[in-house]
Amino acid sequence: MSEHDILKKHTAWLSIISNTTLVLLKLIVGFMVGAVSLISEALHSGVDLVAALIAFWAVQKSVTPPDMEHDYGHGKYENLSAAVEALLIVGAALGIVYEAVQKFSESQVPDMLGYGIGIMAISIVINLIVSRRLIHVAKLTGSQALEADGLHLQSDIWTSVGVLGGLVLMQLTGWAWLDPVIAVFVAGIIFRAGWKMVHESVRELTDESLPEEEEARISEIIRECPEVRGLHCLRTRKSGSYKLLDVHVLFDGNMHLSQVDAICDELEENIRREFGTFDVMIHPEPAQYHREESKVSQFEKAKGVQHS
Repeated sequence: MSEHDILKKHTAWLSIISNTTLVLLKLIVGFMVGAVSLISEALHSGVDLVAALIAFWAVQKSVTPPDMEHDYGHGKYENLSAAVEALLIVGAALGIVYEAVQKFSESQVPDMLGYGIGIMAISIVINLIVSRRLIHVAKLTGSQALEADGLHLQSDIWTSVGVLGGLVLMQLTGWAWLDPVIAVFVAGIIFRAGWKMVHESVRELTDESLPEEEEARISEIIRECPEVRGLHCLRTRKSGSYKLLDVHVLFDGNMHLSQVDAICDELEENIRREFGTFDVMIHPEPAQYHREESKVSQFEKAKGVQHS
């Protein structure tokens, strides 16, 4: 197991421990105080905990080496975990709205709001530290699961700030209606974050190509090689933190096969040096004898589309 894999596992554990602590504290204080906004925050942290467990499982699974059933490895488990986490977030948001609506008819301000204010302040500090760590490690290792978990915790910071401000204002003014309003506010932010994650997960699971600027840079790296006469049919996709590329590269047809192979190895290393983990498949072709193809022409060819 590589250093990056170990780092991802340790960071996932950090998220699990912090979320477990916050769920227990918010639930205890929420039921003690009787504020739906605090209970909604506990539910939010509970979703975070489930998400952290899913992320930890996905990270463990995604680093499993390729086997007979998974020639390209297990990186898609990270994408799958991000999709499940997104659905959990959306579900939690809808549940919070339901509970908040039931509370609108109440006119009594919850007791002991000071405890709720204290736990929200602690929650903000913990989530700030943990989310920054998660996102830092995600960028370092290219882990989508850790990034999703970190972004989720970042959204928690803003909801916690909103809940904290609402609790303080409720204690100062005695406005009981602020409690369910805060809960709905929390639900809106959670829903927005969840919907965005659903969109991102669908893109990854449907093998969307890498961003155009990354594909352009890959083409530039290949064309910088003096022996390369051109390239076409460049295709990319992503599997968890693992990126995949296949491309047709044109060489002088008189070059020896061993020389072409050595250049292809060098191109692969240049791409990995700049982009990190990358499965590169280069199909060399003689520049004098080839048919120009693109992503579109390959798709049409597979579907049997005829041109007039």
